[in-house]
Amino acid sequence: MTRSDARALDQLRPVSFLPAIAPHAAGSVLVSFGNTRVIVAATLEESVPPWMKYQNVPGGWLSAEYSMLPYSTLDRKRRDISSGKLDGRSSEIQRLIGRSLRAVVDLEALGPRTLWVDCDVLQADGGTRTAAITGASVAVALALRKLVAEGKVKKNPLRQLVAAVSAGVFEGTPMLDLCYVEDRDAEADFNVVMTEKGEFVEMQGSGEEATFTSEQMTAMLDLARGGIARLIEQQRAALAAADAPAGPEALAGLAGLFGGR
Repeated sequence: MTRSDARALDQLRPVSFLPAIAPHAAGSVLVSFGNTRVIVAATLEESVPPWMKYQNVPGGWLSAEYSMLPYSTLDRKRRDISSGKLDGRSSEIQRLIGRSLRAVVDLEALGPRTLWVDCDVLQADGGTRTAAITGASVAVALALRKLVAEGKVKKNPLRQLVAAVSAGVFEGTPMLDLCYVEDRDAEADFNVVMTEKGEFVEMQGSGEEATFTSEQMTAMLDLARGGIARLIEQQRAALAAADAPAGPEALAGLAGLFGGR
């Protein structure tokens, strides 16, 4: 079958990482999965949540927040503050992001501090949670690299990189990295999170008013595994490139954010 953007069934959308997009954060990146674009910023706070103090839990904590900006979709999305509470979808996604990053960060080595990971969706075209997790891994790596450089920790708390991608069954065919049109009409949809060692962190999958076979599930997981391996390679390249000075060039990248859908 021919996909809406003419990609092969096992092909990722064009992926890019633009580091240092938020100058005041310890680590930040603008991650793009095709027309899905998310700014992720990692900020360090020299304290831990009260529950850790009360329970005498050693080490630090990592917490994530996720939001879709009002103009990220075709129809304006109301800010959560307008309704006075976080909507269920955003709450579920930010918990997923937090779990995914905590799986690869040594919280005891982090020391008595909190690493905040803020994910703000600038443009949504499917896969915002997977793009956020993949970008968050880069932002956290940059933040923890800075923590080591400043001599605040003895060893880098990041054990390994983590990335995520979607796979689904659309018109009876398993395919990788669904854009919005495919995600909207998919018969089955999986979001898969894996580490650079090929270990699973989390799998979220369901039929969308339909069922799927064990063969289709295996095909989706195989597609996701291959896609995540390629994402990890691109994360490594982005981190290597971030060693070079990044100043006004990073902010200049904002000019091209909102290309045609």
